[in-house]
Amino acid sequence: MSMEPTPEEIRDHRVYADFGLTDAEYELICEKLGRAPNYVEVGIFSVMWSEHCSYKNSRPVLSLLPTKGPHVLVGPGEGAGIVDIGDGQAVAFKIESHNHPSAVEPYQGAATGVGGILRDIFSMGARPVALLNSLRFGPLSDGRNRYLFERVVEGIGGYGNCVGVPTVGGEAVFDDAYSGNPLVNVMCVGLIDHDQIQKGVAGGVGNPVFYVGPATGRDGIHGATFASEELNEESEERRPAVQVGDPFMKKLVMESCLELIDSGIVVGIQDMGAAGLTCSSAEMASKAGNGMELYLDRVPCRAEGMTPYEMMLSESQERMLFVVRPEHVDRAREIFERWEVPCVEVGKVTDDGRLRLIFHGEEVGDLPVRGLVDDCPVYERAVERPGYLDMVQSAETLNDPEIAGVQELTAALKAVLADHTVASKRWIYEQFDHMVQGNTVQAPGGDAAVVEVQGTRKALAMALDGDGRHVFLDPYEGGKATVAEAARNLVCVGARPLAVTDNLNFGSPERPEIYFQLHQSVAGMAEACEVLKTPVIGGNVSLYNEHAGQAIYPTPVVGMVGLIEDRDRMIGAGFRGDGDLVAVLGATGADLGGSAFRAVLHGAVDGAPPSVDLQAEARLQDTMLRAVEAGLLSSAHDCSHGGLATTIAEKAIAGGRGANVRLKGDLRGDHHLFSETTGRIVVSAPPEAKEALEAIAADAGVPLSWVGEVGGEELTITVNDELGIESAVADLRDAYEGAIPRRMEKA
Repeated sequence: MSMEPTPEEIRDHRVYADFGLTDAEYELICEKLGRAPNYVEVGIFSVMWSEHCSYKNSRPVLSLLPTKGPHVLVGPGEGAGIVDIGDGQAVAFKIESHNHPSAVEPYQGAATGVGGILRDIFSMGARPVALLNSLRFGPLSDGRNRYLFERVVEGIGGYGNCVGVPTVGGEAVFDDAYSGNPLVNVMCVGLIDHDQIQKGVAGGVGNPVFYVGPATGRDGIHGATFASEELNEESEERRPAVQVGDPFMKKLVMESCLELIDSGIVVGIQDMGAAGLTCSSAEMASKAGNGMELYLDRVPCRAEGMTPYEMMLSESQERMLFVVRPEHVDRAREIFERWEVPCVEVGKVTDDGRLRLIFHGEEVGDLPVRGLVDDCPVYERAVERPGYLDMVQSAETLNDPEIAGVQELTAALKAVLADHTVASKRWIYEQFDHMVQGNTVQAPGGDAAVVEVQGTRKALAMALDGDGRHVFLDPYEGGKATVAEAARNLVCVGARPLAVTDNLNFGSPERPEIYFQLHQSVAGMAEACEVLKTPVIGGNVSLYNEHAGQAIYPTPVVGMVGLIEDRDRMIGAGFRGDGDLVAVLGATGADLGGSAFRAVLHGAVDGAPPSVDLQAEARLQDTMLRAVEAGLLSSAHDCSHGGLATTIAEKAIAGGRGANVRLKGDLRGDHHLFSETTGRIVVSAPPEAKEALEAIAADAGVPLSWVGEVGGEELTITVNDELGIESAVADLRDAYEGAIPRRMEKA
C-alpha cells in the first residue's frame, strides 16, 4: 500500500491544490466534515467538485435554458434525456465531450468518449440505435493536427464499429482556433418503451449494490479534474488520466444490462463514467435521499496493491453500478454469468446520507452525500464584453474587390467547396459502419441522418450543429443560429424537431470575457429553443478549452432529434428529377460576416454574422413540414456555410444532376452567391406542385423564389442575367469530395 499524505500534510503542503481545489473550497470541505479530510476524501471531493462533475461555473448559465415541454419524459439530471414519440415509445439521447483526453491520447480519448455516451443511454434502459460526432481540429497542414484528426477518427470507428451501433452523422470543422485543443463531442440516440425507463437511484435501505464489468485499473484516475484544466506543455504527461476502452466487453455489458432492465428487477442503475465509482455511488445515493456503504476490498482490481483512493477515482471503462432487492440477487447474478460479465456485490444502501468506504474492515472514508453532489460551491463569475467584438463587428465585409466573371466565380465556388470545413466528410464517415443494425435510411452526408423505428412507419432524424466562428463574432446571435440551423436540418428531411441536447465548449470561465461568451451564447440558444419549441433535455459543459493561454472559439454544439411520422414522406438533399423546378424559401441579404467565402477568398474572419429572425425561422420550418406532409417536394437542403452557390452545388453533387439557376436581386454577384443569410432552404419540386407550394408559403408569409430547373450534367448559375457559375457537376464533385484525402496525401 502506497504512502499517502496525512490530513496535516494535505493542509500544510496544499496537496488539495494539486487536485484543482482552491483554499476556500478546502476550508468548506473541512466545515462539511467537521475535520480535515484524509487523502481518499480530498480526492473524492476534488473530482465531485470539479467543473466536469459539478458544473459549478455553469449552473447559473444553464438555468437560462428551457427544459420542459409536452413530450419531455425525462429532463436534465439523469444519464440521458427522454422524449415521447407516441404509441408508448420514446427516444433517449445525450451528448458528451472527450476533448482533453483526445488532445493527449486521441485514439483512446475518442474511443472512450463513444463508450461513455453509450453507457449513458443504455443505463436509462434504452437500446442505442445511432451515434453522431462533432469534431474540431486545427488546420490539416500541421502535422500534429493531422495526427490528432486521423487517430480520433480511428478511435471513433474502431470502437463504434466493434460495439455494433451505427455512426450515422455529425460534423467536422478545421480552424486555427482549435490547434492544440481539439473538440471531440459524441452523441448517442436510443429507443425505449415508456415502461422500461430507468433512473440512477439507490433506493431501498438495505438493498445490495452490485459492481458490473471488468476489473478496475489505474487508467483514468483524476480524469474528471483533468477535463477541468487548461491544456499546456505538461498536459502530454497526463496520459494516465485517459481511460482505455474495450468495445467487445462493452457489447457484453450493454446486452446484459439491457436484459437485467428488461427483467424488471432493477431498483436503480448508473454507469461509472466521470469520477468512476465515486460519482456513480454518490449520485445514486443522493437521488434517493439515502446513503451507501462500499466494501472496497471486494472491488475487482487488475493491478496489484490498488488503494482505496485509486479504486474510488479510477475511470476504467465498461463498468456499471446497480441496485436490486435481496430476493432478486440470484436472478441478477444468473443474467451476468450467462453473458460472462463480472458481477460482484460491493455494498449496500443505507439511510444515513453518508458515503462510507470500508477497506479490510477499516473505515477509510466517511463523507456526506449531499455535500458531494448537491451542496458543491457554485460561482457566478464576472462578465465583461470582450474588447475584440467592436473591432471585428465593425469590419467592412462588403468592400472587398468584386470577384466577377465566369472563370473567377466558378473558381471561387470550387475553392469554397474544397475548404475542409465545407467539403464532403466522406473520408471520415466511410471509416464508420453506418449500416449495422440495418435501420439507417439516410446515411451520413445529408442535412440529417435518419434511422427507422422498427415495427412502425416512424423514423428518427438527428443532426449535430455548431458554428464557433459565428459565436466568436457575436455570441448571442451565434447561439440563436446554432439552434436554428439544427432544426432546419431536421425539417429538410421531413422531421418535426422534438428536443435538444447541447455541449458547451468554451475556454476558462474565470476569464470575464469568456464567461460573457458563455452567458450570451446560452441566452441566445435559450431564446431559439423557446421559439422553436425544442426544450433542452440534457447535455454537457466542457470548459477550460485552452492551449498555451489561447482559448478556442466559443463553440456550443447542438444535437437535435426529430420525428418523421411516415418515412415514405422523408426527402433528401440531392436533386432528383430532371425537369423539377428549383426554389429558394427565404430571402437573401448581404451577410458576409464570418462567411466561408470571406475566410477562403479573403483570408478574414470578421464582420457581424447574420442575425436570426426566429419568428421567420419558425414560419419557414412550418412551411417545410407542411410541404413535405403534402408530398410536394423532391428535395430540400439547408442554406448555410458557403451560401446559395455552395448549397445548389451540393444538391447537384448529391443528386448527380445539374441545373440551370437564375438569381435576381439587388446584391452584387459574388455577394448574392456566397452570402450566408440565415433562414433559407433550397428545394426542388415537380412542376405540378408549383401552385400548391406557393399557396403554403404565402399563407405562412415565407418568401419563395422560383429560380431554375433541374437537368443535364452542368450547373449554371446566373445573377441578374450575368453568367456567374458554369461547371460540370463532376468537376464540382472532385473539388468537394476529394478535398480532405487529397490534402492529406500531399502533406
